[in-house]
Amino acid sequence: MWNVAVYKPERFSFFSPHSFIRSHFLSPPSQFLCFRRHRRKVKSRGEAIVRAMPSSSSSAPLGEEKKSEEAFRLSESTFLASLMPKKEIGADRFLESHPNYDGRGVVIAIFDSGVDPAAAGLQVTSDGKPKIIDILDCTGSGDVDTSKVVKADADCCIVGASGTRLFVNPSWKNPSQEWHVGCKLIYELFTDTLASRMKKERRKKWDEKNQEAISEALKHLNEFDKKYSKAEDIKLKKTREDLQNRLDFLRKQAESYDDRGPIIDIVVWNDGEVWRVAVDTQCLEDDPGCKKLADFVPLTNYRIERKFGVFSKLDACSFVTNVYDEGNLVSIVTDCSPHGTHVAGIATAFHPKEPLLNGVAPGAQLISCKIGDTRLGSMETGTGLVRALIAAVEHKCDLINMSYGEPTLLPDYGRFIDLVNEVVDKHHLIFISSAGNNGPALSTVGAPGGTSSSIIGIGAYVSPAMAAGAHCVVEPPSEGMEYTWSSRGPTVDGDLGVCVSAPGGAVAPVPTWTLQRRMLMNGTSMASPSACGGVALLIGAMKAECLPVSPYAVRKALENTTTSIGDVPADKLTTGHGLLQVDRAYEYVRQAKGFPSVSYRVSINQVGKSTPILRGIYLRESTACLQTSEWTVQVDPKFHEDASNLEQLVPFEECIQLISSDKSIVQSPEYLLLTHNGRSFNIVVDPTIISNGLHYHEIYGIDCKAPWRGPLFRVPITIVKPLTLTGRPPIFSFSNLSFRPGDIERRFIDVPLGATWAEATMRTSGFDTARRFFIDTVQICPLERPIKWEAVVTFPSPSLKSFTFPVKGGLTMELAIAQFWSSGIGSDEATLVDFEIVFHGISTNLEAVVLDGSESPRRLVATSLLASEKLMPVATLNQMKLSYRPVDSNLILLPGNRDKLPSGKQIMALTLIYKFKLEEGAEIKPCVPLLNNRIYDNKFESQFYILSDSNKRVYSTGDVYPDYVKVPKGDYTLQLHIRHENIHFLEKMKQLVLFIERKLEKKDHIQLSFFSEPDGPIIGNGAFKSSVLVPGLPEAFFVGPPLKEKLPKNAPPGAVLLGSISYGTVTLNNKNDTKNNQQSPASYHISYLIPSSKADEDKGKGTSACTKSVSERLEEEVRDAKIKFLSSLKRDTEEEKAVWKELTASFKSEYPNYTPLLAKILESLLSGAANEDKFSHSEEIITAANEVIDSVDREELAKYFSLKPDPDEEEAEKVKKKMEATRDQLAEALYQKGLALADIESCKVDQPANKSDEDLGQAVSLSKAGDQSDIFEENYKELKKWVDVKSAKYAMLVVVHERRCGRLGTALKVLNDVIEDESEPPKKKLYDLRIQLLDEIGWAHVGSYEKQWMHVRFPSCLPLF
Repeated sequence: MWNVAVYKPERFSFFSPHSFIRSHFLSPPSQFLCFRRHRRKVKSRGEAIVRAMPSSSSSAPLGEEKKSEEAFRLSESTFLASLMPKKEIGADRFLESHPNYDGRGVVIAIFDSGVDPAAAGLQVTSDGKPKIIDILDCTGSGDVDTSKVVKADADCCIVGASGTRLFVNPSWKNPSQEWHVGCKLIYELFTDTLASRMKKERRKKWDEKNQEAISEALKHLNEFDKKYSKAEDIKLKKTREDLQNRLDFLRKQAESYDDRGPIIDIVVWNDGEVWRVAVDTQCLEDDPGCKKLADFVPLTNYRIERKFGVFSKLDACSFVTNVYDEGNLVSIVTDCSPHGTHVAGIATAFHPKEPLLNGVAPGAQLISCKIGDTRLGSMETGTGLVRALIAAVEHKCDLINMSYGEPTLLPDYGRFIDLVNEVVDKHHLIFISSAGNNGPALSTVGAPGGTSSSIIGIGAYVSPAMAAGAHCVVEPPSEGMEYTWSSRGPTVDGDLGVCVSAPGGAVAPVPTWTLQRRMLMNGTSMASPSACGGVALLIGAMKAECLPVSPYAVRKALENTTTSIGDVPADKLTTGHGLLQVDRAYEYVRQAKGFPSVSYRVSINQVGKSTPILRGIYLRESTACLQTSEWTVQVDPKFHEDASNLEQLVPFEECIQLISSDKSIVQSPEYLLLTHNGRSFNIVVDPTIISNGLHYHEIYGIDCKAPWRGPLFRVPITIVKPLTLTGRPPIFSFSNLSFRPGDIERRFIDVPLGATWAEATMRTSGFDTARRFFIDTVQICPLERPIKWEAVVTFPSPSLKSFTFPVKGGLTMELAIAQFWSSGIGSDEATLVDFEIVFHGISTNLEAVVLDGSESPRRLVATSLLASEKLMPVATLNQMKLSYRPVDSNLILLPGNRDKLPSGKQIMALTLIYKFKLEEGAEIKPCVPLLNNRIYDNKFESQFYILSDSNKRVYSTGDVYPDYVKVPKGDYTLQLHIRHENIHFLEKMKQLVLFIERKLEKKDHIQLSFFSEPDGPIIGNGAFKSSVLVPGLPEAFFVGPPLKEKLPKNAPPGAVLLGSISYGTVTLNNKNDTKNNQQSPASYHISYLIPSSKADEDKGKGTSACTKSVSERLEEEVRDAKIKFLSSLKRDTEEEKAVWKELTASFKSEYPNYTPLLAKILESLLSGAANEDKFSHSEEIITAANEVIDSVDREELAKYFSLKPDPDEEEAEKVKKKMEATRDQLAEALYQKGLALADIESCKVDQPANKSDEDLGQAVSLSKAGDQSDIFEENYKELKKWVDVKSAKYAMLVVVHERRCGRLGTALKVLNDVIEDESEPPKKKLYDLRIQLLDEIGWAHVGSYEKQWMHVRFPSCLPLF
């Protein structure tokens, strides 16, 4: 079985073909259909030969070293060797000749998802040194706030941040006796895969306990029914209802079970020498006494003692700790996928008992820099990338391997790229990275590996041995090839893209939590560490022989000693300079030791144009191939920053011979004298004489005195001459084209002007077993990411498939069709393919339609230039966007060395606070247009946001790629964290605009109407449905604004409704296609600005005649103003309370028995509950409530509501409102009195030592004389007279009543109904009460579940960035 790993669907995080989608792994290849792949293979059928232009050593080509397909067989040893390929890059030959040059003395920084220190082969090096020097979480995803300090009591007990009582080990040395505490939800440290496994295991145990409780509840219900067959008594009915509610609750819990994981407590202290960390994980174990805090073996920063812990036997997840900021912050480091461990294993694993499974450089050491953020499912962040660079320099690493990346807007550009350049040029680090998995089309290399000059980008190669062994194919290919999915060059600015290739698959170590030692992954993610391990061998040899190590010299050695893979020059765009050969590179650096370490930087611009500055020449559009062009090439020798002016820069002078790979197409001067200050020369490119298709050429410079050095620099020249189509409609087709495994066919088409979409059909025939094909199209636009459409299709038998995709007219489109490298292996039959593309197009005068909020429609003019097209416009508004400015901002200097750049500058952070409110639940997404969708091609270092509600519950976190999240109604806060070293940049962003995009529910989608008349939206005439466009003849119509009644509720003025508009229909029609009227894939943005709301109809209307005198009205206004003033007073301090009491007494004396005043006093008392003694506060509430109750003439009120008022009388309406207000005030007083009485009862149960029975009994007298147990019931009955107590407003008193009656099941049901009512935000006291009820019933498993959820719903503080 071919196992692969898959990561990130939207931006390929790891360059593993199907690498983990947010940490899901082991997906068979049939499941990577829609992911950003690494794919594609070179189109060489026979023996590979050395290409004409120099790119490798002159030794025998790779094809000659291989056996024929028929002769290829694996033995046990060669099978094991194929699982960790080394022969392909000459590492085995090199180690055989130099066994001690196995990477010893070399340190590699692994920028990835984290490395498990417990994984097989990652404990020690071949010479006995620790394999992993340091393990760091550079993202902050494992950071825990431990700023809270507590002291232990006499029993060595402390209260942890989670509220749990923890016993510290008396033997732990802590001179200060200060214990820093923090807590973390364990699932926040786990990958999705591990969390899913844990949830499954925990659910199984929880279900067992819940089923026992259900059985017990059902037993009690059956016994009751058996005993009382006809329960007519009201009490018996309520008792049975209670038993049924208990059973229903348990069943409902089973249905809604959502395990958010246990919480672990972290304790930090200083033992006088180092900071120590202990973790309480007993919540993860079945045995309550197991894994207690006191039993934990304390850890410190990993680099000090190199120790790690394991949370529990169930998860088998290793972790390390690092303490920062004087104990106020602890980083719990776990990996966020198996990817990083796998990568580290390929580069450096050492298995003394299984040497064939060693990594490429078993003697090398490494540091693990986790750049994949667990909160984002393993996506990298700018914070992680920058901190990783800081750590690599701090640890004096020799190499960096990074198997992450994504497409980019601008190559060789951005904040991270600037810092990488500094690290390479100043600190001499060699940076190696995967080129990407987005092939087989050209110009698919990703950032940073394939687009950055300072980084060595690696393509992925598969050999026959790898195919037979690691991939277990039935019949291996006769020769090695590039994987189908491996990304190709050139970059959009003409650079080669891929530097060299290396084996792109391996069976390597994975973390212990996967419950296996090794697994197969493939991708350029795996090719990169293979190359990195090879370079580690080379550096180890150079260090051992005291040769100067320079990234410039090493790169030149790698490029000029490769073995060719393809058979034509254009294959360089696929494989780079060829397959890495360690042994030849070693000989090269030895021979070149006397030459200066120089990087020859090439910059190019077309004569007559100052911009853009390019790194190669890339002629792709049809107009570029119609004439000869002249280009200026600037060559600048780049020395390391520590180079000596007098000893290195001044003496540097080289006589360079310039050689063109084809002088009939590319002409250049013959020689160049190059000095330190650089030199320019002009070249002429004549593409007019070449045929249609892809052509690759080079100008390369050879040292006249040492030609053996190979090309010192190259000017890559890629020319694509597209096919121009004629006819209406324009059609491109080919037939009977033969495909075998790994074959790729490219066609370049000049997409006709006016084309907006294409319809394609692919027919296969002539084969037996199933065939898989990759179909890609790519178009390149200036200052945009390449426009790419892709499909992976499987033909189980000869058949026809259809596709539609958008295109841009006037731009060259590459069509790449590839049969997957392993598809059809073992079959002698080729696949015959017929392919046809028909271009269609409807263009309008507006690419984006903006409706300004008025009643006026927008005029559109549609044109078809290619052929007759059916015009059938469809427009839908399905989103709403609102803009916000920050309500607050905070700019700080980040503490600590992990945020201190190699230059010595400290990074600063700007936190912006945004507030917004949702009137109803919705799916929302925060967007910051300036920063979104760019991570590498962004001059800002990083961003991160946290979205939380009023209880600090976190609903979403994100970075440059925000996601939609479903949130309930309520108030929300979004914190946006932006980092940079330049304070001026951050100051300019203090008023940064944030958009909240909200999805409208499907029922609220707005379909816009079209008209043939400008007055159509008002009059309703002239509806426009469809038409047929004649080529060249425009047709006009109008799109109307949405109807006002269709606008979303609560849509404020200034909000923008967003959607899409399309104009054409797909014409594909075959028997398998039922979507004959499918809209075209070419759609465009449409928006509608919500205008200001209508004026208040009542505004300006005169008030009705008033019968009261002016003095009476003035007295009422003064009274109401006093009441309003009283309600605004604070009661935080004793002085404020005294003033408030004095005023209330004065007002009560001035306005005796005035119910609204007394109701306001009660309301003020309720708002101050948090700062008062519960018992005393309840007494005050009862007193205030009684005053409200006594002030109401209940007989008169009852009499009024028994009569039906005349609705036509204005005075009667006023009386009605007054009476309803009085009734509501009375009901509120009765309700609050009932709650206070219940609180006093609870105080009596939990009677404190300083409260006497006399004090407790005083509350009874406050509620008039009588038995206290009867007072509550009397009050409850009185409330029932006036309101429906089952309503959400008064349900809490029902809960208390049912609880007092012992009907805890009914109390739970009512309480759940209150909690689930989304009209109010969640209140902690309700959930606390639910836990109390569960504890009283004895359902410990549900109570424990609810307590874990409390840390999610009501965290004590927001998480750190």
